[in-house]
Amino acid sequence: MSTAPVTITHGASGAACTVYPFGAHVTSYKTASGRELLFLSRDAKLDGTKAIRGGIPLCFPQFGQPDKAMPQHGFLRNNLWKEVEGSRYDNNDSAGISFEIALKDAVNSRGGKWSADTNLDVRCTYTVTIAKEGFETTIEMENTGTESWPFQVLLHNYLLVGERSAMDEQKCNVKGLDGYAVLDQITGEEYVLGAEPVTAPNLNVDRIYTPPDGQLELNLNIVAGPSNNISLTAHGEVDGKKVPASCVVWNPHKEKAEAMSDFGSDQYVDMLCVEPGLLSGLPAVEGGKKASFTQEITSLDA
Repeated sequence: MSTAPVTITHGASGAACTVYPFGAHVTSYKTASGRELLFLSRDAKLDGTKAIRGGIPLCFPQFGQPDKAMPQHGFLRNNLWKEVEGSRYDNNDSAGISFEIALKDAVNSRGGKWSADTNLDVRCTYTVTIAKEGFETTIEMENTGTESWPFQVLLHNYLLVGERSAMDEQKCNVKGLDGYAVLDQITGEEYVLGAEPVTAPNLNVDRIYTPPDGQLELNLNIVAGPSNNISLTAHGEVDGKKVPASCVVWNPHKEKAEAMSDFGSDQYVDMLCVEPGLLSGLPAVEGGKKASFTQEITSLDA
């Protein structure tokens, strides 16, 4: 399997993205006009020695580390995926590619219920589709075993914020999470968000937003710097039934940025992570069944 990055270009518009087979990791998407939507740390490791810092890391079967016996965010982002044969295409409307990985080929970052001697099994397929002004990513998780498994899945988007303005509440914010229950993972505070936009003021921000009852799809409008408005939608299913989509908003700020060897210590002002995922209120995936999660990110100023 190749480890070299793959570039997909939409011939009709010129939009393009880059995907690394290690982690099936999207590191760049540029609109037809050349606007980059994703942040990639200047110190990111691109040689497969660790998960790539920036772009869109894939988190499964857990987000964070609720199971301490398993590495943080699971194993998908730390293993080599293979391109699905015949999946590349390019037509007038869009272009795309798919990657896949079976559990037996996920040799890194296993643990807990998913350790090397597990009775669980899974095959994941990740499809990236690009068009003139935006892109879509879909991860499908198929239970190829007989035992059911609980899961979390999250698309850890690092969005590029223009003019180094991530700390400016007017130039960088997220709208569409009003009514969501908030868990602040820094302070432990819990509350329900009002109508105000979510911002990353001058501090470390790490919050989980859980939708109110009956809210299944995520619909966000993001300001990521001057004249850089982005739409993000997301939805998921388990065995064909829609399930609620949550969201995480994260910015490491100065102190945590300085502590990460693969993150430029001053680059926290250049990014905001807005991360849709399936985190709670989910049924287990039974043997032979599937779960899926899709996001669409569109530049409104392309």
